[in-house]
Amino acid sequence: MSTVEHSVFDESARPRAQLGVVATDAIGLAAGQHLVQVHDHFRSEIAALRDVVAQVRRGALDVAAARSTLNDMTLRANTWAVGSMCQGYCHAITQHHLMEDMAVFPHLSGADQRLTAVLDRLSLEHVVIHDLIEAVDAALVDLVRDPSDHARLTLAVDRLGDALLSHFDYEEAELVGPLTRLGFYEGQL
Repeated sequence: MSTVEHSVFDESARPRAQLGVVATDAIGLAAGQHLVQVHDHFRSEIAALRDVVAQVRRGALDVAAARSTLNDMTLRANTWAVGSMCQGYCHAITQHHLMEDMAVFPHLSGADQRLTAVLDRLSLEHVVIHDLIEAVDAALVDLVRDPSDHARLTLAVDRLGDALLSHFDYEEAELVGPLTRLGFYEGQL
């Protein structure tokens, strides 16, 4: 977890539908909980990414040890350790948001108009998160140029992580209930 809050989103500007959980059958409850499980996976990966960046920055972990640690994680690539973790994580987040924007959100909006403002806001946040992912990428390029300066990468990862944690919490508060009622796509439940 970062030591300094790098708030990106204004909590007071987020629309709320707060429709609650109404499904009582296993299929409906599983649909809502799936979102939480995916987010929990991303939460653990951002924590691991932050830890590896901190260890490399402190000199507590060399590149070979970092690579070994990261190869044991779910999201990885075959290039330099911190860079590969960042790239893999950022790619997975982008794919997750694309799936939501292209399939899940249109389904939910069409099924319940009360969600439209929330879904529009979540899509806007996806764009902001994409920009933060781009900042991580730029910081990685800088780190390759100057391996002794981790400040920009640390800040970029902290801002991305804080934004994602805030986004995940908001999305879960607003969408777990509707997903238990409506599923991820038409005809699912």
